[in-house]
Amino acid sequence: MSRQPAKLLAAADLRLALAHVRSQRHAYRNHVLLLLSFKAGLRACEIAGLTWPMVLAPDGSVGRHIHIGRAIAKYGSARQIPLHQGLRAALMVLHRVQERPLAGPVIRSERGTAMTAGSVVNWFGLLYRQLGLQGCSSHSGRRTFITHAARLLPKTGGSLRDVQELAGHRAITTTERYIEGDRQAQHRLIRLL
Repeated sequence: MSRQPAKLLAAADLRLALAHVRSQRHAYRNHVLLLLSFKAGLRACEIAGLTWPMVLAPDGSVGRHIHIGRAIAKYGSARQIPLHQGLRAALMVLHRVQERPLAGPVIRSERGTAMTAGSVVNWFGLLYRQLGLQGCSSHSGRRTFITHAARLLPKTGGSLRDVQELAGHRAITTTERYIEGDRQAQHRLIRLL
């Protein structure tokens, strides 16, 4: 029996999730946690292992890229991801709230230490249950990120190889498996033939 892929979320679902975490105890952290998944496509292990030096510029301010080191990347696939402006703004707020650390975890547990990958997976699972979103997991944001990036390629002049590199996949076939088709686009395409 094969596992179902994580459900893709619509923009309205992400807005709902972001509104929901605003009322939570660790609102700034949780906001960044969501955006690391949806706007950078990070895996749970990468979110858990992300440290401030990976997002800070040499002057100690939040930079323009996330540097995913080999130590936290699956299969050691280090990469650099440009920061989405909304994620960068949220990181700047979190950095200020955490008193501008130059080291240590970006996403901290209740005790102030790094969350584990399992804790990140559980956090997303609880969030989606609270929101009544079935079929979602910690991988939903990543899958949504990869699918949306692939759909926007014609507007950017990029290629699927660019999405593969952002995702940190070794094989382009892995990237292709993440991308969900768009039935409405398929209907429009057939009408143009």
